[in-house]
Amino acid sequence: MYDLIIVGSGPAGLSAAVYGSRAGLNLLVLEEKPMSGGQVLNTCEVDNYLGMPGINGFDMGMKFREHVDRMGVVCKTAAVTAVTDRGQSKVVETADGAVYEARTLILATGAEHAMLNIPGEEEYRGKGVSYCATCDGAFFKGRDVAGVGGGDVAVEDAVYLARICRKVYLVHRRESLRAARSLQNKLADCDNVEILWNRTLSAVSGAELVEKITLRQVKDGAEEELPVDGVFIAVGMRPNTKAFLDSVPCDEKGYVLAGEDCVTKVPGIFAAGDLRTKQVRQIITAVADGACAVVSAERYLNGN
Repeated sequence: MYDLIIVGSGPAGLSAAVYGSRAGLNLLVLEEKPMSGGQVLNTCEVDNYLGMPGINGFDMGMKFREHVDRMGVVCKTAAVTAVTDRGQSKVVETADGAVYEARTLILATGAEHAMLNIPGEEEYRGKGVSYCATCDGAFFKGRDVAGVGGGDVAVEDAVYLARICRKVYLVHRRESLRAARSLQNKLADCDNVEILWNRTLSAVSGAELVEKITLRQVKDGAEEELPVDGVFIAVGMRPNTKAFLDSVPCDEKGYVLAGEDCVTKVPGIFAAGDLRTKQVRQIITAVADGACAVVSAERYLNGN
């Protein structure tokens, strides 16, 4: 019987591990992937985390994990498939058949890239369709690619790709970008980036690899084909809460309902990071959530 089980090892989960260890809790971290860090591992450069300007995302993830390791926290690689609330205890089941039990539970599984669900997207995934420019951009050095989206990630991807690709098209369904002004300014300085306004991506096609994409005009529905070697999709995120949907109340998009104290509607279960309902989803807010969730868990344990 653990005092606390943390599901997930991104910034929120690792922060919770540090705070939980310092609080003297007997805890366990369950991480689906063998490498901690979450989405930050796929970020080329992080320039807005206090005290770490310009740090590589992978290096940041490793620093987070090193801190947890120094605390002596036990981390196990296991994909959680179900969570059951038994009142004074919470039961966690994993894909390998293991069962763990704890008095409190912090859900910190984050979110993942949303898909467009268009023809060719799944077929060419890994064959020209990517959701991580920093992961796969190097494969397209000197070639023509397209990015899809208008938020921070899409613009950041376009700026990154502009450094290594011959031509970058940024496909956006609106007439203005939603990205931060600082990122838009960087984009404006890229001579090889062309923004295709009022268009959506409707199909991806090719032979063995991506050769072209089909774009649809938002206003009149007219379609056009654009030859590219790769397409990088950045149209938002979806929470990794499938295993918890029957255990904790979520909103219509699947995000766990929890406030700034990370308290869910199930006593003893807390939600931290990108999987919970919140206004800002950034590394620094995920780290803050990890701390808040542990404080709330401590209060729950002290009261029970």
